[in-house]
Amino acid sequence: MLFRSPAAAAAALFAIAVAAPALAQDIDLRAQVAAYVQPSNAARTDVAVAQLRAAGFEPVIKTFAGGNRQTGAMEGRNVVVTIGDGPREILLTAHYDALVLRDGSISQGVIDNAASVVGVIEAAKILRDKLLNHRVRILLFDQEELGLIGARKWIEAHGLTNVAAVVNSDIAGYGDTMMYGLNNGPQSAGVTRAVREVCAERAMHCVGYPVYPPSDDQAFSGAGHGEGAAPAAVVPTVSLGFQDEVGAHQVWLALNGGESNGLAEGFAPRIFQLIHSAEDTMEDIDPATVKTAGEVYAALVERLDRQSGGVD
Repeated sequence: MLFRSPAAAAAALFAIAVAAPALAQDIDLRAQVAAYVQPSNAARTDVAVAQLRAAGFEPVIKTFAGGNRQTGAMEGRNVVVTIGDGPREILLTAHYDALVLRDGSISQGVIDNAASVVGVIEAAKILRDKLLNHRVRILLFDQEELGLIGARKWIEAHGLTNVAAVVNSDIAGYGDTMMYGLNNGPQSAGVTRAVREVCAERAMHCVGYPVYPPSDDQAFSGAGHGEGAAPAAVVPTVSLGFQDEVGAHQVWLALNGGESNGLAEGFAPRIFQLIHSAEDTMEDIDPATVKTAGEVYAALVERLDRQSGGVD
């Protein structure tokens, strides 16, 4: 590249120097997501533990008896980090396991759901430096793809009595539009209000879904039952995800628009074609989305922490 003057050259070099830290961070976050491309979910557990340790946390692995009718009995491993202390806690959750495809191979599972895991870890790094009224529990669940088993086993072992709110992340690999579910019961009104407030403060484009794809959030809200018993209680819960703006609205129409949703006959939003398939690859991962997700999750947890009683 040629510059017309020494001043122009100096200005360009200064711009490069200023941009370098952000570029390095983006590359790092992309590498963090790529690390989950592994031959097994057990290997993905090890990645989650290693990343948390590298971030300065002391993760605990909670094993459970899992599996379903198709897989038979198989051990699962939830990964847990605790931040702060308090009589009640806010859970920030994401599943790290990837779907086993029909041919027996495992999906790369980066959109669903390694990017969310990395975003949650980024949020944890922000939250540990905050003065919080609640204990914050970071939960990285196993066996979500088998029927929310890791989340249900956590509830079975720990109950929900002291849980003020649950913030779940599923699908946060690309796009600048945040999606959030409105289908976790009337007890979740305070959480969804907090989501809207964070969106407004950050001038983000956010879309609420009366019908939202199920994830681990439904184990906590009582909306999803499947195999195993439903929780004895329900707590305020929200599930969050990211997409590009057009895709987010297409998914809204597909799930909430009914027969006259305006979509072309046979049309399927691109995200539906990517997840749970061999197409869920690093090609679509945007580290800027992962960074934003971490910041938004931390901001939402802080807002919930400040609310009287957590989520009144």
